[in-house]
Amino acid sequence: MEVAEVLPEFADAFAFDEFNRMQREALPALLERDENVVASAPTASGKTALAELAICKALSDGGTALFIAPLRALTNEKEDDWDRFESLDYSVYVVTGERDLNPRRARRADILVMTPEKLDSATRKHDSRRYDFVTDIDVCVIDEVHLLDADRRGSVLEVTISRLRRLCDPRIVALSATMPNVSDVAAWLNAPAETTFEFGEEYRPVELNAGVKTYTHGDNSFADKYRRLYRALDLAEPHLREDGQTLVFVSSRQDTVQAAKKARDEIAERDVPIGARGDYDFHTESKDEIDDATLRKSVLDGVAFHHAGLSKNDRDLVEEWFKEGHIELLFSTSTLAWGVNLPARCVVIRDTKHHDPLEGEVDMSPLDVLQMLGRAGRPGYDDVGYGWVVCDAAEADKYRRLLRDGKEIESRLAESLETHLNAEIAMGTITDLEDVMDWLETTFYYVRGQSRPDDYDFPNLRQRVRDCLEGLVDRGFVETGEDLSIEATPLGVLTSKYYLRLDTAAHFADLCDRATSGRLEAEDILETVATAEEFDSVSARQDERDAVNAVLVGADTDDLDAGQQKVLAILRGAASGSTPAELRSDAWVIRRNATRLISALGAFLDRFVGPHAANLARRVEARIENGVAEDAVGLTAIDGVGPGRASKLATEGVSTPGDVVETGVEGLVNAGLSDGVAERVYEGAQSLPSIELEWGQFPDVIAAGENEVCEVTVRNVGEPARAGIRVTVNGVEMTSANTYLRDSETVPVGVFGADAESLEFTVSVAFPETPLLPIEASRTVDVR
Repeated sequence: MEVAEVLPEFADAFAFDEFNRMQREALPALLERDENVVASAPTASGKTALAELAICKALSDGGTALFIAPLRALTNEKEDDWDRFESLDYSVYVVTGERDLNPRRARRADILVMTPEKLDSATRKHDSRRYDFVTDIDVCVIDEVHLLDADRRGSVLEVTISRLRRLCDPRIVALSATMPNVSDVAAWLNAPAETTFEFGEEYRPVELNAGVKTYTHGDNSFADKYRRLYRALDLAEPHLREDGQTLVFVSSRQDTVQAAKKARDEIAERDVPIGARGDYDFHTESKDEIDDATLRKSVLDGVAFHHAGLSKNDRDLVEEWFKEGHIELLFSTSTLAWGVNLPARCVVIRDTKHHDPLEGEVDMSPLDVLQMLGRAGRPGYDDVGYGWVVCDAAEADKYRRLLRDGKEIESRLAESLETHLNAEIAMGTITDLEDVMDWLETTFYYVRGQSRPDDYDFPNLRQRVRDCLEGLVDRGFVETGEDLSIEATPLGVLTSKYYLRLDTAAHFADLCDRATSGRLEAEDILETVATAEEFDSVSARQDERDAVNAVLVGADTDDLDAGQQKVLAILRGAASGSTPAELRSDAWVIRRNATRLISALGAFLDRFVGPHAANLARRVEARIENGVAEDAVGLTAIDGVGPGRASKLATEGVSTPGDVVETGVEGLVNAGLSDGVAERVYEGAQSLPSIELEWGQFPDVIAAGENEVCEVTVRNVGEPARAGIRVTVNGVEMTSANTYLRDSETVPVGVFGADAESLEFTVSVAFPETPLLPIEASRTVDVR
C-alpha cells in the first residue's frame, strides 16, 4: 500500500513510499475514525509513521496537532525531521523554555512539539495570554507512552494528559514499545477495542536474540568499567568481523569518549578489520567536516561516539556515517535509544547504572534497557539482531526476568500526589473533596488501582486523599472554608506556578519569614537553594571534596552535608566564573536547576518580603548564569552583553548600564568592542530604567523635639519598570513603596528631632525583575 495512494496530499511528508504491515493494520483506525488510539509495537517497527498519520488527519481537518516527545533533545530532532511538513506549508514549532517562547508562533503553529514537563508548565498557565495556545489542540500524540512508569517524569505525563483532556478534549494517540498491560492504558484513554493495537514481536522487522552476560566484579569501579568494556567487545567482535555494526550504550558522555579511545586500541590489538583509513574521500570529508578533534581521529578507525554534548553537525555526521557503514562500532548514551532510528546488528548495554548529578548512582530504568535492546537488528540487512546486557552476576536474574516477561506499566502518581494535587487546587480545577475524586478518576493511577487494588491500596483511596488534603492545609499550601471548600493560599499558588516540590517551597517560605525581620544576604539565597529538596540526592565523590573545601574555605557550612556543600561550592564558583575542574562534570546540571530555583525564590521574596529582596535574588541568578562580579552584574541586563563582554567592560571601568551611557559609543569602542556591538550595547543600556533622585526642601539641621514632613522625588528618565522604593533612617526602614515607575514618584519623608546627634536618610530604588544594582543616595540631618 503506497503512501501516495492513501494520502496523496501528504505523500511528501513521509520518509518512505510504502506502509509496512503494522502501519497498514492501524491505518483505518487513525484515518477513518475519530476515537482515541493506543498502539503498542516493538521498537523499530515503524511507530513514528502512526504519529504522522494522526497528524495528517488533524491537518487535513484544519486542526492543530501536538506531539509529546520524551526528551528535550528529541524535540529539536523532530523539528528537523518534519521539515517535510514545512515544505507542504504546515508550520512546526518546538515549545521551549519560558524566556525563549514565542507565543505568537505557538498560536499559529500547525504542529507543536513539547516535552511532558513543558506541557505540564504550559497547561498550568493555560488561562494566560502567553499559553492560551495549549487549549486549542485537536490531536495529541504521546510518543513512548510507557514513560508513564518513569521515576518522577511518569507522574508529570499522567496528570498533564488528564489536565489537557479536561481543557480541550483532544483526540489522543498513544504509542508505546511492547508492554504487557496495554489494555490499562487504553482504559485510561477511553480507546475502544477497535482502536487499541498490541502488535507482538512478530511485527519486528528483524528477530531479536537478547540475553544477559556477566562479568567478574572487582573493588575498583574504574577497573570494572574496562572489564565490562572488554566483555562488550567480546560480544561485538564476531559481528564486526562479518561487517556487522555494533552499538554500545554507556552511562555518560565522558564514558562514550573514553570507551571509544580504549576500544580503538583493543580492536587494533585484536586485529579486527574495521576502519576507513584507506578511503581517501571519507578521510578528506571527516577531516574537513568534523568539529570535535577526538572524534575526527576516531571515525577513521571505524569507531565513534555520540552524545548530546557534541555539536549538532557532529551528531548528524556520526548518524549518517553509521547508516552508511563507515562507522562500525558506536558508543552512545541512552538518548540515542529514544530518538534516532539507528539500528545495529549487535547492541550491548555496557552500563546498567549511571551517575545522575542530582540523584547519585542510579540503576538504568527497565524502560531504557528495553528501548536500547530494541535497536538490535538492521531491517534489510540482518535476519537476526543480537542484544546483550552486561551486568554483575548478582543482578543477572533481574535482567533475565525483564527480557523474558517485559515490564508492566505502573502509575507513579502516588509518589507525588500532594504536589500534583496542590497544582490542581492552585489552578482552581479542584474546589472540594468530590472534585479531588473526580480528578483522580481521570488518571492512569485510578485505572491501574482498579486492576491491582491491593498493590495500590485502592480500598483506602478516599482516606488517603483526605490525609493528603489535611497535610496541604497544615503546611499552609491550601485553606478550607466553612462550607468545606478548598482554595490555594499564595504559597500554594507560587509553588504550582514555579513547579516546586512542596518541601522546597516550605523551605523558601522559611527564608522569607527570616528576611522580613533581618538582613538578607546573597549567601542566604545560595545556601537556601543548595539545601533545597531538589538537591537532596546529590553526593560528593571523594575526589571532589578537596575542591569543595577550597571553594568554601572560611564559610560556616557545618550544618550542611557533603552533597549540599558540593552544590554550594558549584554555585559560588559559577558566580565568580571559576568552577574548579573537579566539579565541572556535574556543574552544568546543578547550575541549570539552581537558576530555576533562584528565579522561583525571587518570586517568593517579591511576594512575601519586597522588591529589594527580589532584586537581590535576581542579581544572584544573573551572577550564576554569567559568572560576573557583583559590581558588574547590572551589565548583564543589557541585551547582547554576556559574561565575556561584561567582564571586558568591567575591566575597563565600565561596570553599570549608567556607565555605558556615560561612556558613549566611542568610549565602548576604546574599551574593546567593535563599532556595531558598541552601538547595540549603548542602545540596550538606554532601554533600561535610569533613576534620578531629587531631595526637594530637605533640611540640613533640625531642632531636638521638632519634626518636619519633606518629600523625595524618584524620577525615571529611562524605560518604565516595576520598582521598589525604600527610605531608611539610620538603617531602620521608615517607608516603602512598590510601584510601576513610568515617570516620577514622590515619597513623603518625616524628619524628626530624635535622640541622636544626626540622622542619615537613605533612599534606595531596586528593580525586582532585572539584575540592576539598587540606586541609593543619602542625606544627613544634624539634630541640635
